[in-house]
Amino acid sequence: MTGYGKAVAVFNGKKINVEIKSLNSKALDLSTRIAPLYREKEMEIRAMIAAALERGKVDFSLWIDKDELSTATPINAGVLENYYKQILTISTERNIPLPTDWFATLLRLPDVMTKTETEELSEEEWTIVRQTVSEAIQKLVDFRKQEGAALYKKFSEKIDNIAALLASIEPYEKSRTEKIRQRIIDGLNSIPEVEYDRNRLEQEMIYYIEKLDINEEKQRLKNHLNYFRETMDNGHGQGKKLGFIAQEMGREINTTGSKSNQAEMQNIVVKMKDELEQIKEQVLNVM
Repeated sequence: MTGYGKAVAVFNGKKINVEIKSLNSKALDLSTRIAPLYREKEMEIRAMIAAALERGKVDFSLWIDKDELSTATPINAGVLENYYKQILTISTERNIPLPTDWFATLLRLPDVMTKTETEELSEEEWTIVRQTVSEAIQKLVDFRKQEGAALYKKFSEKIDNIAALLASIEPYEKSRTEKIRQRIIDGLNSIPEVEYDRNRLEQEMIYYIEKLDINEEKQRLKNHLNYFRETMDNGHGQGKKLGFIAQEMGREINTTGSKSNQAEMQNIVVKMKDELEQIKEQVLNVM
């Protein structure tokens, strides 16, 4: 199901950014990009996302923007002073000229511009990060809810359209039986030299017409339409079930089409297929 959420927080001069996006998918397919400082919490972050999102191809990003003061590498004053004293001593003892540019010389020496401290994730910072992650996930969920309301309306319209098309088949279905019977009789009458058993003919026509009967398909399709509506109203986590129901609806519509040997009925079946295809395209968006 498509969605987007972003949240930002600030902690000790660091701007913490969280972004989460989702696209259609039959299952939860989660990929993460997490700043090194927070990677130890990846499993907890994944659990938070999985608890809120059951389906979708999800991209999660967590990164840090630091201000210039916090990103600048500090000068190790102690090491620099030690180098300075050593150079003065060697210059005096060895009678070697002192550097003309002290800073250029000293700043190139080992460990003068090296950070010695290792950054660790504090509980206070993680609390803020976790809240930010939760906020971004909730924004994505809210986004999905808005889309879900629109999908509910669209699905309801499509189901109503299929039901109306199904009802419109009935007049053609009644006239079709008599047309089939009359066509067979007319065909036999056009061959005067052929003798036939009228009782046997009636039996064969009944058998043939029963094979083309679509009352069972119509009833099953009506049941599927009602079940689809009920499932939509049952709330959260019904996406896969709606997909299964749509497949069953497709089977009944296809069978109806294969039994419909009348152009008007086949045209109606094509329209039902079109409405159902629009449902199938969007059903992956439902959690």
